[in-house]
Amino acid sequence: MPTADHPIRVGISGWRYPRWRGVFYPPGLPQRSELEHAASRLSTVEINGSFYSLQRPSSYATWAAQTPEDFVFAVKGSRFITHLKKLRDVDTALANFLASGVLALGAKLGPVLWQLGPAHRYDAEQLGHFLTLLPRTHGEAAALARGHDDRLRETAYLKVADPGRALEHVLEVRHPSFAQDPGFLDLMRRQGVGVVVADSAGRFPVLDAVTSDVVYVRLHGDTELYVSGYSEEALRRWAGRIRGWAREADVYVYLDNDAKVHAPHDAMRLAQILG
Repeated sequence: MPTADHPIRVGISGWRYPRWRGVFYPPGLPQRSELEHAASRLSTVEINGSFYSLQRPSSYATWAAQTPEDFVFAVKGSRFITHLKKLRDVDTALANFLASGVLALGAKLGPVLWQLGPAHRYDAEQLGHFLTLLPRTHGEAAALARGHDDRLRETAYLKVADPGRALEHVLEVRHPSFAQDPGFLDLMRRQGVGVVVADSAGRFPVLDAVTSDVVYVRLHGDTELYVSGYSEEALRRWAGRIRGWAREADVYVYLDNDAKVHAPHDAMRLAQILG
């Protein structure tokens, strides 16, 4: 176990990649068993299909059933909210996302990741309003989910076993204006929303600040975005930073350098270094 005050979880962003078959996944492993295989080696996975489209409650329930009891999923918020609506007039869209089955993960539901596009500039009023909409407990999420529209009339999932269970949110930003305005971090602290520490091979700003009970790290590639792996030296540097954050908050780390199958191997090695 890590020698830290808070838990550390290391995992991968997504798990269903054809190029991983026969490399990370054993030859002949059925696709339906890939999540179970990943979960036997890692303690968390970031669900990223939810970014591209609303998933089904049956899918979330299946994923929960395929993983160990202490496993945790992060869920990536809908790009319809972040990239198309750009956080404006998103009440119904947010309700649809929350009603799509996210709550079917139950106690395995970890942080919800909201990722803004590279052209999305910092707007304190716009972002502040969006952050106030986000539910902070499972019960609040279910209440908001009841505002879904007719697209989810037959499939909305609104059941909650523990209404008071906390629901954490984190935000990944990519425009330099967020790093240039100190008011951004102040806003995040007031709202209790985590700022994602994103390593993107120098393409996007790296914001290193603890603004909530969660530090959320996304490692997109050491020298080439989504492509390059992390050397032993680089992983040990990240391990040192992670141990430091774990003195203040729970830490979730996701490897997203999936293009050449580095992500699962780097994640397993980083978890090993951390203990």
